[in-house]
Amino acid sequence: MSFTRKLVLYFVVLSLLPLAAAFLAFQPAVERGETAVVDGALRAALRASAAAYGDVLADRREDAVGLARSPGFQRALTERDRAAVARSLAGHAHIRLEAGGFRVGARPPGPAAEARVSVLVGRRHAGDLVAAVPFDRALAGRLTKRSGLAADEVVVLVGRGRIVGGTRSLDGAAFAVRPGSVATVSVGDARYRVAVARGTPTLAAFIPHTRIEGAVDAAERRLLAAFALSLLLVGAVAYLEGRSIVRVVRELVRAAGAIAGGRLDRRVTVRGRDELAQLGEAFNEMAAQLERRLAEVDLERRRVREVTVRFAEALSAALDVDQLRLAIVEAAVEATSASGGAFTVDGREVARSGEPDGDDRIELPVVVRRETFGALVLWGPRFDARDIESASLLVGHAAVAFENVRLHRVVERQALVDALTGLANRRRAEEALARELARADRYATPVSIVLADLDDFKAVNDGHGHEAGDEVLRACAAVLAAGVRAVDLPARWGGEEFLLLLPDTDAAGAAAVAERLRAALASTRMLLPDGAVARVAASFGVASFPPAGSREELLAGADAALYEAKRAGKDRVVVTAAVQAQD
Repeated sequence: MSFTRKLVLYFVVLSLLPLAAAFLAFQPAVERGETAVVDGALRAALRASAAAYGDVLADRREDAVGLARSPGFQRALTERDRAAVARSLAGHAHIRLEAGGFRVGARPPGPAAEARVSVLVGRRHAGDLVAAVPFDRALAGRLTKRSGLAADEVVVLVGRGRIVGGTRSLDGAAFAVRPGSVATVSVGDARYRVAVARGTPTLAAFIPHTRIEGAVDAAERRLLAAFALSLLLVGAVAYLEGRSIVRVVRELVRAAGAIAGGRLDRRVTVRGRDELAQLGEAFNEMAAQLERRLAEVDLERRRVREVTVRFAEALSAALDVDQLRLAIVEAAVEATSASGGAFTVDGREVARSGEPDGDDRIELPVVVRRETFGALVLWGPRFDARDIESASLLVGHAAVAFENVRLHRVVERQALVDALTGLANRRRAEEALARELARADRYATPVSIVLADLDDFKAVNDGHGHEAGDEVLRACAAVLAAGVRAVDLPARWGGEEFLLLLPDTDAAGAAAVAERLRAALASTRMLLPDGAVARVAASFGVASFPPAGSREELLAGADAALYEAKRAGKDRVVVTAAVQAQD
């Protein structure tokens, strides 16, 4: 089956489901609606019939009132002249006289409604005139005419569970519908929709059920015709749309076959602005890009190799190890067919780009002069010789970059760290002091320095040798470094002299730190290389900013305090005289 026929069948079947559901739901709705219309007509007929019945009874009563007021009738009644009373009643059907034992006129043979009128002669009650309205077929016909019903629709009167006034086919039939309700009943072979009024007499309006059934059948026929027309329209639209789609698809297939055969200049005709038109535009754009891409493939390959080389040369100048590792991985992934890559150190991944997807794997160690800096790992579906060559070239340049970083760090450490003690050297201490003084001046916070000088250090060198002196300097540096905070900076100031930079610390705090370090040095016993045990004490000078107003004043104050500690007997802490005077 062709695509067009499949599309038509699909839409027709798809349309059948909601149409069938709508038909099944519509049928009872139509029946309810037609029943509601008939019920409304029945209630309106009952209201009109009740009004007509009231008019009939009122007319009979008025007739009786007029007769009761007639002087001739009153005289005949007073004289008990039966013949004269009968002549007066002869023109008034269904009116009779009841005056004690004196009665003239006959009671209706069947059920009837009665209106009683008193006959007054003077002020004396002479008897009653009774106006009767018989519940018969004539009354039912009169009420039916006033009800507004059609020819085959009637109003009947009900008494004692039977129809007592109606059509010939309904007279005497049993009737059990509750007053005030509407129901569907069967009388003989016929079905009726019936509404029953409350009150006396009991009125019931009958409409043949065929009126509802005929309206429902007509509505169903109209609905089926509409459904059939809808299916026809759906099929026609689907057929036309299918032909349009197939035409575009066939053109796309032919164009794709031409491109597969090498005719990259083939394009499709774009019609309209729908999704198929967008597909055609995308196909044309794809073909154009493919044509351009094939022309650029060789140039792109050469460019990738050149970019890899230039990037590797740039890596050799990098100094940040983390950035260097990430740059190597990203460049390797870009230069090869890898789906992802990572840089590992001792088997631990420290940088990654992409995801490890694929069955093929390359691992290249980064080694310079037998020192390994890690390994480059690449994952991908398949690596060829060119990919391995590109990755190896990149790793070779990366090794040079790592060696440059290592050498740079060595030089940097030598420039800022004292080689013997491992503390900051004087250059680093002066730079840090300048930064802390600027910060203290900006934020109005204190900063203190402590100058420490080992007492009688020359005796150690002279008595045990310079190697022992170096050991003592290293041990004292360790005590000083362990006794300060992480934010403080212990530095070797020169020879056996040390400087402690204490940010956010006033003179009293700095003096307390110096005293603690003095006690720690005094209690430390140092084992010298010749086996002797040495004890080394130190003198401390403390100065703070403020009150010192500059770097020179701060250093001069600490130096003066240190000199005072030496002069006063050594192994003690002295705070600069300016601070003491201020305290």
